[in-house]
Amino acid sequence: MPAEWKDDAELFALARRELFTALVGDAMDKLGLLHQFLPPQLQPLRADMVVLGRALPVLEADVVAGGPELPPFGMMLEALDDLQPGEVYICAGASPRYALWGEMMSTRAVRLGAAGAVMEGYSRDTPGILRLNFPTFSYGRYAQDQGPRGTVVDFRVPIVFGDVTVQPGDIVFGDLDGVCVVPRAAEAEIFAKALEKARGEKLVQRALENGMSTVEAFRKFGIM
Repeated sequence: MPAEWKDDAELFALARRELFTALVGDAMDKLGLLHQFLPPQLQPLRADMVVLGRALPVLEADVVAGGPELPPFGMMLEALDDLQPGEVYICAGASPRYALWGEMMSTRAVRLGAAGAVMEGYSRDTPGILRLNFPTFSYGRYAQDQGPRGTVVDFRVPIVFGDVTVQPGDIVFGDLDGVCVVPRAAEAEIFAKALEKARGEKLVQRALENGMSTVEAFRKFGIM
């Protein structure tokens, strides 16, 4: 790992102090990782929520009417109980017609020290989740339950969320501008480049505030 951080706790603290998703996304673009943002309709339940942690990918599927009888929620309860401190429950695979996350799930996740939840679908029990202050990103608020409509078929497996393949242990970083997935194999270089750009942008901002033109600033700093 780079000298600036020696473990996840230090990296995530540094990222929360100095970075936001646009900077991390720009760093991934520079490395040719051009499809790392999840769909743009993902929004935090509250504007100041930030999610940052390791992915626990969860694969959801629709329940088919007339199909085989399945246990309630499939493997959802096991997936939830398997959350480790600092992990993000990130769920995809089903049609977005029902809520994939709610207050009771948030209560358990908080107790386990999880970092947040990201849904390819909706969340519900919004007042309760807001009271818990648990970072939750979804397509919006919708009370219709997954119980008779969806089931978790597996977890800690690769999933496809929008255009992004999410591997177990990838870093999930989300704020008001979107949610991106940082591949584990390239994370050190990505965060180093993002920090370099963040610090360079401060120099550009000061130059612009002091009257430098954008053309001159870009020629000098190579950042805009």
